[in-house]
Amino acid sequence: MTFQGGALFGSMTVAGNIDVPLSEYTRLPLSTRRIIARIKLGTVGLEDALDRYPDELSGGMLKRAALARAMALDPEILFCDEPSAGLDPITAASLDELMNQLKRIFDVTLVVVTHEMASAFAIANRIAMMHEGKIRISGTPEELRASQDPVVRRFLDRVPMDSPHGAAGRRNILGDGA
Repeated sequence: MTFQGGALFGSMTVAGNIDVPLSEYTRLPLSTRRIIARIKLGTVGLEDALDRYPDELSGGMLKRAALARAMALDPEILFCDEPSAGLDPITAASLDELMNQLKRIFDVTLVVVTHEMASAFAIANRIAMMHEGKIRISGTPEELRASQDPVVRRFLDRVPMDSPHGAAGRRNILGDGA
């Protein structure tokens, strides 16, 4: 699992962070675990960060290091909590592409919780939208985009729930449409 803020241990190097699940759940010698850490960091483009500490990394690097740690044990399913939260759009798009590569290369299933719809549509094969504690819609990205459900439309079109206007009315209020 990856956590929204990365949740890396600040007192450990990136390699040490990746070693945590390896030392906890395997009996591999340290030298082998170090090789695995180097390989996992290579898969996320951080091969030079092995001996760096989390506070020496940018936000995008922290997210990738957290992915490397989560991939340390080669899971079949990887849970990600708001993986692109706090990232600029370009870095978020790079992370989306990395997650797509991990899906393909390692045949891992990603379960992602996000409010970043651009990321959801970029990485998902299926999307479920929750509203008031229940799944409101579930389907392919294309099915969500085509939905005429008013709650789904308001969410996708970013219309406040208390607004009496639909998307067209919102554009008129903001002066960016007829």
